Amino acid sequence: MMSAWLIPVMILAVALAVDAVAVAAAQGACYRPSAGRSAEMALAFGLAQGVMPLGGFFLGALAVGAVEAVDHWIALALLGFLGFQMLRGSFGEDEVVNPLRGRTLLLAALATSIDAFAAGLTLPLLDAPAFAACAAIAGVTALLSYAAVRLGVRAGPRLGDYAERVGGVLLILIGLRIFISHQFLGA
Repeated sequence: MMSAWLIPVMILAVALAVDAVAVAAAQGACYRPSAGRSAEMALAFGLAQGVMPLGGFFLGALAVGAVEAVDHWIALALLGFLGFQMLRGSFGEDEVVNPLRGRTLLLAALATSIDAFAAGLTLPLLDAPAFAACAAIAGVTALLSYAAVRLGVRAGPRLGDYAERVGGVLLILIGLRIFISHQFLGA
């Protein structure tokens, strides 16, 4: 018998994964990483998406005001920086951005999962067990991100030189979407 919280949590997981999936697809198209590197990226995105709502669940109302006051600025700055670096590199300047690795992978994973912190506050409303819900969110994000990287790898040759530009623009647009939704729509 399926738990009543599972369907809402899965819908939440897919919604939270969208930003990570877009970045993963752009990375696949630009850099065509191996299956192992694709799994590493997917794991980083999945873990970040799973840990952030857990933090929101446990910290609850104590920190949400402080985080909500700046989260959209952080996401805009990190994703904008990475996007502009990709754009700069795509126009033949020095190769400034490589496939997401190390610190840049961590920054991208955190930037695309900041909204998951606030989503963690909703888990009690769904009567969802925190650890199970966060594991589901992490798993969905990791699976979708892996599929997106591999799809990007296949689409990359068709996009040619434009793949890096598309990836850079996507990162900037995701940062702007997060900023606008928080700043003007109160999301």
